[in-house]
Amino acid sequence: MIFRTVATTAALALLLAVVGSVAGPQWDPEPIDEHVQPATADTTIGASEGTTPVRTYEVEETSVVVQLDGAEVDGVIREPVDGPDSMRGVVFVHGAGTGDSATAFAATATRLASAGIVTLVPSKRLDTYSTRHRDYVAMADDYSRSVDLLRTWPGVEPDGVGVYGESEGGWIAPVMAAEDPDLAFTVLASSPVVKPREQGAFAADAYLRNTGVPEQIYRAIPRAVGMVLPGGGFEYVDFDVRPYQRQMTQPVLMVYGTADASMPVEQGPVEVADDLAVAGNSDLTVRYYEDADHGIRVDGEVSGDFSRDLAAWVGGLPQTADAPPHVAGAQPDQQYLASAVPTPRWLASGELLLVLVVLGFGLVLLGPAIWVVYRIARGRAARPQLSAGLRGPLWGVGAGAVATFVALIVYVVEIARLALDYERNAVVVQGGWIGVRVLGIVTLVAGAILINRIAALRSTGAVEDRVGRSVEIRDGAPMAAGPVGYVVLWSTLAGSVLLLVLEAYWGVYQLGI
Repeated sequence: MIFRTVATTAALALLLAVVGSVAGPQWDPEPIDEHVQPATADTTIGASEGTTPVRTYEVEETSVVVQLDGAEVDGVIREPVDGPDSMRGVVFVHGAGTGDSATAFAATATRLASAGIVTLVPSKRLDTYSTRHRDYVAMADDYSRSVDLLRTWPGVEPDGVGVYGESEGGWIAPVMAAEDPDLAFTVLASSPVVKPREQGAFAADAYLRNTGVPEQIYRAIPRAVGMVLPGGGFEYVDFDVRPYQRQMTQPVLMVYGTADASMPVEQGPVEVADDLAVAGNSDLTVRYYEDADHGIRVDGEVSGDFSRDLAAWVGGLPQTADAPPHVAGAQPDQQYLASAVPTPRWLASGELLLVLVVLGFGLVLLGPAIWVVYRIARGRAARPQLSAGLRGPLWGVGAGAVATFVALIVYVVEIARLALDYERNAVVVQGGWIGVRVLGIVTLVAGAILINRIAALRSTGAVEDRVGRSVEIRDGAPMAAGPVGYVVLWSTLAGSVLLLVLEAYWGVYQLGI
């Protein structure tokens, strides 16, 4: 009996491993063999001698209103007190994590203004921006209204206004530059360059590697990032900014922090250089700031070297546009390329996946619910509805399938928290995964016992009940008594099988296949 249970459990595990493997794409990112080599660790901008350094001027702020198509947003203009008669201007384009003109980019915009450069930080338009829906081309049009406003501001050179796009703004600023050739320059800070879906998968991979998750977890990346999320929307995740970059004729400054694991810090500038070359543009300057994060901050403060270099590059144009060193700063260390995310074969629809999860839980819970209603309705007259020896393993399979799936969800949530906080915890990361897989195997043991007992019911004259007593039956004995028994049996069994397959899809039963 023990050997049969072990053999059946092993067969079930192998079957689920195969199903989980073929049901969706694998994850095998391409390593980077040749790394970007900065010419020097010194990030100082070439040909910037004579430019006005930061903290030269006092700064004053003015609140403005930017008129958009069908809406308006607040904005903050920062300018030097008693500054030059003719000044360059910078419009800031928000990333996903900022939006308020009063607080966003405050340090960087103030430092630029103290160097004699007028800055405008508009608030992000939110009536057309949500997690599900955002249109980068339309957003570029909205931000262009801020450019128009800054061009008319007293003391600002109309042909000296450029844009600064950070993070998600790196998908917007190139659109603005392509559609407005009169923009004087473009700054791309922590720019993704690749498509949002590709950047999401890249960031997930990098964060998980830093967290130290087991290898089996990585297979979930294309299955989660590659599917169509339920509820519609999210079309922007496949937005391609590169056609716009190939139309950019302005000088470009790209900056990254070497502690930013979420962005392709080496791949991005290489692709931008290739795209600019299509437009005959070689004016690309790249800087890497040691230990700076996604916001070019070190220990929570905007890097002073970055502020110095940004002011020098903008203030020194056009001489600084192509001045060496073109690539400088700390050595970046991108390990893998961001690339196209494989699409799941059968579960590409998030709505289908959600329906299957709900259906699985519903079917498993339906059995006990029907049994409880039956017991209440019949009272003492209620009889057992399942054949002897099936009740224990059936409930074990159902409860185990539910517990394993819940444990998997809890584990994923905790791993996501650790990854986003850039933390490590071997007990949670390794121990939690072992716990999830052990629950899965225990569920398969219950399933193996159930399968063997059902087989025994159909072919022998006796089985053991849950306390080990021999129960005599006739050949071909029924597995359940009456409709209630069969509904309880098959709903629990069907729901359990569905949950087990979904657990296999997300890697619980991986065997290196």
